[in-house]
Amino acid sequence: MAELTEAMGITKPSLYACFGNKEALFKKTLDLYERDKLAYMGKALEAPSARGVAERLLKGALATHCGESDPHGCLGVISTVACTPEADSIRADVIQRRASSEAAVIKRFEQARDEGDLPESVCPTKLAGCLTTVLQGLSVKAQGGARPEELQGSVDTFLAMWPGR
Repeated sequence: MAELTEAMGITKPSLYACFGNKEALFKKTLDLYERDKLAYMGKALEAPSARGVAERLLKGALATHCGESDPHGCLGVISTVACTPEADSIRADVIQRRASSEAAVIKRFEQARDEGDLPESVCPTKLAGCLTTVLQGLSVKAQGGARPEELQGSVDTFLAMWPGR
């Protein structure tokens, strides 16, 4: 907080007057992060195929998590992993946001299966869960210093296993 208020040229009371408390400030930060850094998610869901959705999500994740100027990793994933027990409401909010995103992917994969783009044997919920796990894993590895080429290899391998007709 000291670094933040110093960088902004304000005092802690001024910061709290604007945002209420640390939790409210963090939730506003997540809102901004989702709007700016995760904007690729909405565009990904518009892809003409389920594989295209996955490709766009994975490409967007790599660009976001391996950028030159920003810290590596995903704010939501890192926050979930690093939250202390005292921050249960923040952790719950982050988990709810992830669940909402995953629900949108499930719905899109259900549409793809209904349209014949995915085999009937594919469970959209399980496929979306697998994709989410890969996306979160990319974030954790990026935050841990993995090179972009290594992460791209994981993406390529995942897409090579994509269920086809």
